[in-house]
Amino acid sequence: MGAQGLRAALQQRIDHFFARDPSIHERFFLHYADLADASSLAMVMEQIRPVEVYNLGAQSHVMVSFEIPEYTADVTGVGTVRLLEAIRRSGIKTKFYQASSSEMFGAAKPPQNETTPFYPRSPYGAAKVYSYWMAVNYREAYGIFSCNGILFNHESPRRGETFVTRKVTRAVASIFAARQKKLYLGNLQSRRDWGYAPEYVDGMWSILQQDRPGDYVLGTGESHTIEEFVSEAFGYLDLDWREYVEIDAKYLRPTEVDFLLADSSKARAVLGWEPKISFKDLVHIMVDADLDALIR
Repeated sequence: MGAQGLRAALQQRIDHFFARDPSIHERFFLHYADLADASSLAMVMEQIRPVEVYNLGAQSHVMVSFEIPEYTADVTGVGTVRLLEAIRRSGIKTKFYQASSSEMFGAAKPPQNETTPFYPRSPYGAAKVYSYWMAVNYREAYGIFSCNGILFNHESPRRGETFVTRKVTRAVASIFAARQKKLYLGNLQSRRDWGYAPEYVDGMWSILQQDRPGDYVLGTGESHTIEEFVSEAFGYLDLDWREYVEIDAKYLRPTEVDFLLADSSKARAVLGWEPKISFKDLVHIMVDADLDALIR
C-alpha cells in the first residue's frame, strides 16, 4: 500500500473522532513511518520528540504469521528494536509501551501471569516474545522507561474483520439480514480470555503513568471457548448457531493455543485496573455494531 492509500485507510478509521469533535483537526497530526524502515522511525522521533510512545504496530494475525513467518519476524519482532534504537539514538526522555501478547504464553499452563514462562505456538507469538525481551533489555541496559503490557484478547467493533470474533459477529448480522447463509470456522474448542478493548487502552495508559517502568498482564480472569462466543452471538438474535456454522480445516492452525486465562493480580493491585464489561455484554456490543453498520 502506497502512502496515499495508507493515508486514506487511516483517515477512514479516525473520521468518527473528527465528526464528534471537529476541533480535533487543530490538535491531531499524522506522521508516517514504517517498522521495517529504521530511518523513517528515527526521523519521526527527532521531529516529534514524543513524551510517550505506544508500539502497537505488528503483523498481528496469528494464522497469517504461519504463511509469512519471515515478514512477521521482521515487522513484529525486529521492528520493535528499530523503534527502541530510534528512541535511544535520539536521546529523548520518553516512556515506551510495547504491546506484548497473550499469544506469547501459548502452551503454558493457565492461569498465566508475569512470572509464567513463555511457550509461543506461532511465528507471531515467537516474534512477540523477542520484542518483549528487547523491551526489557533496553530498559535494563540503557535506562529507557520501557514497559510491556501483556494483553489478553481485547475486542470491540473496531476489531479487524479477519479476526475470529469480528468474523463471527459480522456473519451473525449478515445471516440475520438474510445476506449470508453459512459461517466457516476452525477449532471451536480453543479457550480465550476476552475483554473490551477500550478498557485495555485505559490500562495501557496507566502502565506508562507509573513512577517506575514494569511489565503487566491485563485480562478478565475468565476464559470461554470460541464455541461459547459463537453461541452467545447467534443466540443474542435468537438464532441457533448449529444451523449456520460449519468447520473448515483450512482455518485450523498448524499448532494451536488451547487455553489462555489471565491472572491480572499485579495490574489490579498496582494500577487499580479492573475490567467491567462482561463477556456477554462484549459479544452483544459487537453484534449490535455490525447489525447497525449493515442496515445503516
